[in-house]
Amino acid sequence: MVKNIFLALGLTLPLIGCVTTAPQVATTKNYSVDSDTYQSTGKSQRIKTIVLHYTVSDNERSIKTLTTGNVSAHYLILDKNDDKIYNLVPESERAWHAGEGGFTGRTILNDTSIGIEIVNAGIKPEYRDALKNGDMDYHPYEHYVAFDELQIKKVAQLVQDIARRYDISPKNIIGHADMAPSRKIDPGAKFPWERLYSEYGIGAWYDEVDKQYFMQQVQLATPTIREVKQAFRDYGYQMNTTDVWDKESRDVIYAFQLHFRPLKPTGIMDIETYAILKALNKKYAGRDDFY
Repeated sequence: MVKNIFLALGLTLPLIGCVTTAPQVATTKNYSVDSDTYQSTGKSQRIKTIVLHYTVSDNERSIKTLTTGNVSAHYLILDKNDDKIYNLVPESERAWHAGEGGFTGRTILNDTSIGIEIVNAGIKPEYRDALKNGDMDYHPYEHYVAFDELQIKKVAQLVQDIARRYDISPKNIIGHADMAPSRKIDPGAKFPWERLYSEYGIGAWYDEVDKQYFMQQVQLATPTIREVKQAFRDYGYQMNTTDVWDKESRDVIYAFQLHFRPLKPTGIMDIETYAILKALNKKYAGRDDFY
């Protein structure tokens, strides 16, 4: 009898469990999205920065690294004679090119930047181990590999277009070293920042008359280390607040010199470097556009 009861339950329970009622899906009117009647004024472009890199590799390895690995960039410029600029990641998507670092108040630049990789070996092979023996702290100008003329023309066209479309501030067109000075040195001392500025109107550059003025002022009143470091932060660099020129601070100086005084990148703070920094702050004060 008991057996029959359990048998009966076993037969009836599944039947009960299968009796379900399908959820009723509500039908609604097809409402339209109106993007014209009202528009907010409290907004800005998401893309704020262009970051330029070199690949430290040849064409084949650069393509493989940037298309199959965990590193990516929006654009790739090869060093072969073709008429193409390669778009690897849509501008609407996030590329993994910037990494840890920051500039002008932003510390996660992958989210708000366009990354451009240029095929270039970086440091000449014979100098790649030059820092290991301790004779120098940083690579001088002559250790770097020059860029091809065609590459520079492609960079100019691409950066002009991106900067115009997103209304990017000149000072926010930077190198990888500018945002990560203790990790990176690209695009290096032979990337022609001054030429891109003077010939194509790309990026930031100081006025010589302002530089000369501040060189004279510095000789009249020497700034403190804290004042100099604050000037770096005012421009956008992540500079610490110590009272000494430690290695972290000198890395920032070197990155700045690679960009704005590439013929003499030493990592040592001097009058000319400070005068250039002050001239840049005078010219580009209040042009961060990071809201």
